[in-house]
Amino acid sequence: MLLPAILALHAAVAVLLPPLADRFGSRIFLLAGLPPAAAAVWALAGAPGILAGDPVTVGIPWVPALEISLDFRVDALSLAMLLLVSGVGTIIFGYCVAYFRAEERGLGRLAANMVLFAGSMLGLVTTDNLFALYVFWELTSVTSFLLVGHDDHKEQARRAATQALVTTTGTGLLMLIGFIMLGHAAGDYSISGLVADPPEGGPWLTAALVLVLVGAFAKSAHVPLHYWLPAAMIAPTPVSAYLHAAAMVKGGVYLVARLAPGFSEAGAWQFLVLGVGLATMIVGGWRALRQDDLKLLLAYGTISQLGFLTLLGGAGTQVAATAMIGTLIAHGLFKATLFLSVGVIDHETGSRSISRLSGLGRRMPLLAAAATLAAASMAGLPPLIGFVAKEAALESFVPGAAPSPPPVAAGAMLAGVALASVITFAYSARFVWGAFADKPTVAESRAEAPSPLFTAAPVVLAALSLALGVAPSLLDHIAQGYAHALPAGHKPYHLALWHGLTPTLLLTALVVAAGAAMFVKRRAVGRLQNAMPRWPDAEYGYHLFLHGTYTAALNVTRRSQSGSLPVYLGIILATILLLPGVRLVAGLVTGSIAVPGPEEGLRLWDSPLELLVATVIIVTSVATVREHRRFPSLILLNVVGFGTAGLFVLHGAPDLALTLVLVETLTTIILVFVLRRLPAAFSVRPDGWGKRLTVLLCSAAGTFIALALWLMTAARPGEPVSPGYSERAREAGGTNLVNMILADFRALDTLGEVVVLATAAVAVSSLVLLNRRDRVIDEPAVETPAGTGGAGEGSEPTGTGALNLAVSPAGAEASGAEP
Repeated sequence: MLLPAILALHAAVAVLLPPLADRFGSRIFLLAGLPPAAAAVWALAGAPGILAGDPVTVGIPWVPALEISLDFRVDALSLAMLLLVSGVGTIIFGYCVAYFRAEERGLGRLAANMVLFAGSMLGLVTTDNLFALYVFWELTSVTSFLLVGHDDHKEQARRAATQALVTTTGTGLLMLIGFIMLGHAAGDYSISGLVADPPEGGPWLTAALVLVLVGAFAKSAHVPLHYWLPAAMIAPTPVSAYLHAAAMVKGGVYLVARLAPGFSEAGAWQFLVLGVGLATMIVGGWRALRQDDLKLLLAYGTISQLGFLTLLGGAGTQVAATAMIGTLIAHGLFKATLFLSVGVIDHETGSRSISRLSGLGRRMPLLAAAATLAAASMAGLPPLIGFVAKEAALESFVPGAAPSPPPVAAGAMLAGVALASVITFAYSARFVWGAFADKPTVAESRAEAPSPLFTAAPVVLAALSLALGVAPSLLDHIAQGYAHALPAGHKPYHLALWHGLTPTLLLTALVVAAGAAMFVKRRAVGRLQNAMPRWPDAEYGYHLFLHGTYTAALNVTRRSQSGSLPVYLGIILATILLLPGVRLVAGLVTGSIAVPGPEEGLRLWDSPLELLVATVIIVTSVATVREHRRFPSLILLNVVGFGTAGLFVLHGAPDLALTLVLVETLTTIILVFVLRRLPAAFSVRPDGWGKRLTVLLCSAAGTFIALALWLMTAARPGEPVSPGYSERAREAGGTNLVNMILADFRALDTLGEVVVLATAAVAVSSLVLLNRRDRVIDEPAVETPAGTGGAGEGSEPTGTGALNLAVSPAGAEASGAEP
């Protein structure tokens, strides 16, 4: 039960942070880092048992009636993500202490949102229930919206936050539909059960997988839904390092990797995951080559790496899964290092532009060394963890080395991965050169060496990249713990720094040589990019979609919200008849809905008085519809209500009848006050086809409701709860069962009804008792002799003496004088 306690700790600390921000300043992030640190320590302590094949499982009932519970399960994949989210997150929280100034606005709110985001990500990567995963998924979207739009004074920040929220939550709804379809087909909404025993293939499974993958692709900024990630770089740099390097954008990759053991053989899965992943790799890397802003370069590089991770996570082989875990951790380390390094550069120089930075390698040697190590890991150079993971990735697509994909597809994928790796090397070199090199054509940047505390976070993360590269066996245990559930190749594969002289090593050397050549010839590459035709802009498609949705909503609203109450009621009744009504008729025709037998059939009456009361109700209902005057219609309608109360009396419910009588009486009194302001007769009455359609629609709706109530009452599968009420009433010492139900068993419900009635009473009395328009007397302006000051202090009001409530433009009440 320790994991739910850690999740609760995140929420509790987030609540405490804002009030403490004024006292602690930027040191508030030290307190904010405690929950992620606790999660990381807990994960490391439990890692031996988890990797030995004993995952941590916890179950908490959530909605027992629907058999939904908060189930948590931490296995090797969850452990990798947890260490990334909480471990790297703790380091980033420490970095925030030096990055933010103590007087910066909204630090408490920012720290609280970051802690909530950390808790949401922790829940996302550890839950074992599809519905709970969706809840945490949307929580990460909401908290990231708050983090990206932290500087709400900037319109660009608000726009970027909204764009990210609309994209991820909109596609998240599609993903939820896919979850429901998957769980319904499998009969199990637990993720582990779904993967262990996936449903059989078919069009429904294909549709469900497509919907789920759309949500995953949007979350991880895959083509063509990648446009939101570069725009989100408006967020503070530590937020970018956390959300867009270590945490949020990994959510879609995690989902793909989580479902891959059960669905990687599906045709739609292979086509979408491999195709979209490869396209994202190449497009993101190609766009990164032309960026002048260091954060945008890293943003497009992140898009490329996310495509790479999805490609590996969805391939469905042990070698690819091993490479995916290695790349997952490597990417979190080197990309967080690079983002934090950019934060230091921007903080000290006031610029992130490659065309304006020069000579920082000499002024910030320690930071330059850390960033260079991280960039080398991103480029796949030894002896860093990025090289180890890149070797495994290339090995996973060598034709014939793994059971899937087929040799031709594997060859095409290998060529695509190699091309994307060349581009990755080129933009990695561009980052180091752009940030730290001496540029003859650029004036040397004036900056002081950052404090050791400021550079500590990127140095630690870069050192971890180096340490894991030298000793990859530490990470290989996690990789093998996840990969064993997937089909094995011809021989086992482990993360290692040296595999001998292999074709993969030769391919790596070719990638490095080609990437170096692309960087050296960067001017020629730039001219090639400028000469290429303009690609369709994904962000333009987003704005076009929003505009189309807005226009359609406006047209629908203009046509449906006509201001006519009969039209509104007609739409509601027609919807009832078209949806549940058609289903009811179809069920009766096909026999899927059982009709009660003779012993359960309808009785005409229990007492002859019921027939008399029913006749009164029917006659007065018809008379109400036919009456042309408003006041007689109200009286007839009131008789219908009293007749219904009479039925309650005849069925032994005097308390309910008394309540209805009171409601009818009060309603009549209120409507009498209202009718004083309305004409005596109805001015417009439906006639011709309008009247016939109204009669037909109302008759059909009434018949459907009566029939549905009868069938639902007769089809009750369980025992009624009323016997339990009577027993509980005796235990409580009550003698009136209805009062006990209202006052005790349904006390909160009754309280809500009382509040609603009281609110309505206040509103109605205000409308009735307020001074009406006809009592406002517009007095003519009276000219006063010059020098008297008009109706100033001490003067008598002009006019007839009646109360004058004419309101001046400034909102003040005038007493007879012209405003």
